Order: sequence, then structure tokens, then C-alpha cells
Amino acid sequence: MPEYMMFIWDDEAAWAHADPATVEAVMSAHGQFIAEHAEMIRGGNRLHPAAASTCLRTDPDGSVRISDGAFAETKEVIGGYYLIEAADLDAALRVAAAIPAPFGGVEVRPIQPTG
Repeated sequence: MPEYMMFIWDDEAAWAHADPATVEAVMSAHGQFIAEHAEMIRGGNRLHPAAASTCLRTDPDGSVRISDGAFAETKEVIGGYYLIEAADLDAALRVAAAIPAPFGGVEVRPIQPTG
């Protein structure tokens, strides 16, 4: 069965300014989402803020450059993800529509099988 990565894009500033009740409600909604879609979920996690990331880039000469922070400064960054298994893209989109993402959105991308 095909797998799909669900990237949850968030506005980190909105999260930083959200009141505790809103944060608790969103986390509770994720718990409900997980319970309702457990048979399809193969993995998922909330990520640390983009400032905690480290990026590696390969230069034209083949050397690898390491830098702190995200690749680009943007308003929305990947704040978490779910990996699901679904019959097809339509089924995956129905699941993605149920993901709580009040400060951003969800990107659905099919996993390309290896081998």
C-alpha cells in the first residue's frame, strides 16, 4: 500500500504567542487525530523549532558545508510530520484534512519506493 508523508507547516511566531489553552487544545486535537487514524499512521513527531536545525550543503567542489538554522528564512517551517499508509492520494488527502494545523497547513507528498 502506498505511503504518504504529511508535513505540517507552522508559523513559529504564532505558536510562540499562542495562549496555553490554545496550545493544549491543539495538542489534544493531535491526540484525537492519532487515535482516529491509528491504523494508517506509520510514524510522526513534533519537531524542535527551526533555529535548532543544522543544514548541510554540498559545494560544487564536493566539500560539505555545515551551517546552523534552516536552509531559508520563511514565515512557515516544518513543525512536525506524520507518515501514513493509504490506498491512494484521495484517501491520503482525506486524512491530511483532519490534521490539526491552526497556524499553517499540511503538505502531502507520496513516498517514492526504493528498489
